[in-house]
Amino acid sequence: MADAKPVNLALQGGGAHGAFTWGVLDYLLEQGLIRIDAISGTSAGAMNAVVLASGYEAGGADGARQALAAFWEGVADVGRWSPIQRTLIDVFMGQWSLENSPGYLMMDLLGRIASPYDVNPLNINPLRPLLEEHVDFDRVRRCSEMQLFLSATNVETGRVKVFTGARIDADVVLASACLPFLFQAVEIDGAPYWDGGYMGNPVLFPFFNACATNDVVIVQINPIERKGVPRSAREILDRVNEITFNASLLREFRAIDFVGRMLEEGRLDPARYNQVRVHIVGDARLQELGASSKLNTEWRFLQHLRDIGRDAARIWTERDLPFVGKRATVDLRALFQGAGRDSPFETDETEDTE
Repeated sequence: MADAKPVNLALQGGGAHGAFTWGVLDYLLEQGLIRIDAISGTSAGAMNAVVLASGYEAGGADGARQALAAFWEGVADVGRWSPIQRTLIDVFMGQWSLENSPGYLMMDLLGRIASPYDVNPLNINPLRPLLEEHVDFDRVRRCSEMQLFLSATNVETGRVKVFTGARIDADVVLASACLPFLFQAVEIDGAPYWDGGYMGNPVLFPFFNACATNDVVIVQINPIERKGVPRSAREILDRVNEITFNASLLREFRAIDFVGRMLEEGRLDPARYNQVRVHIVGDARLQELGASSKLNTEWRFLQHLRDIGRDAARIWTERDLPFVGKRATVDLRALFQGAGRDSPFETDETEDTE
């Protein structure tokens, strides 16, 4: 670990697709090529973050890998009793989507006409016992190897709240993963919170002043760009959710690019502002999965996502890791200023800019 490169990890949320992040983390921990200074996590990213920290405090990198594997196996065990399962035809065809599942269709319809306060008045959340079984929050709070920043959205103000240090507990993680159509808002210190992805998926700004390293590695689950116009009601809603959950990240990308340009032009004091180097670990195969598969917790599917994540991490370490500490491997300038129709950051001459 002496030659490990320090990085900050930014872990996106995405339901069961968080198993992709498990695979990325598993490979990086196994190889020992990076040192994690801090983690920012939202929703499933927050869960991965606390599981990793708990396991790392108990047994280092190997302990973190074991903890992550046990947690995701626990997710599969809980999901085994869920009425939301693939149909036999989907299993036969090798489709991971749940769009043909009667249980999924019923839940989708119910979520449009009734709230969690109606259908789940006792506020039962199967994630709570799962977290309490697999995460020692005392260890998480004691973990000195890395800082954690977990985000949730304040329902009343619409602002992001970042929890860190001694404030992190099971309620914070559940708040970060609280989808309002599935769960009642999680109350913390008298304030109600929903999923952090609405205002930060994940947040990057805590890294800028609290961490020594300027390299941010984003483990990307939600695609920024998706070709084609959605036609069905479900496809439209899924794309709206993707755009919404990516909006805050794009704003932070713009801020990073703006500060970088000001530093290059000598218009900001380099003693006060840092040049943030952005890197992304992702895989196009995630885009092929329907949004409904984010609720698929079959062990075979989670293993499939883990393997994709490990493969993506391997490619990233071979291609991009040599540049960590030297330069960004995501060219925000090119993305914002005209990488053409293939750019997820397209602009044109008529667009208003600040």
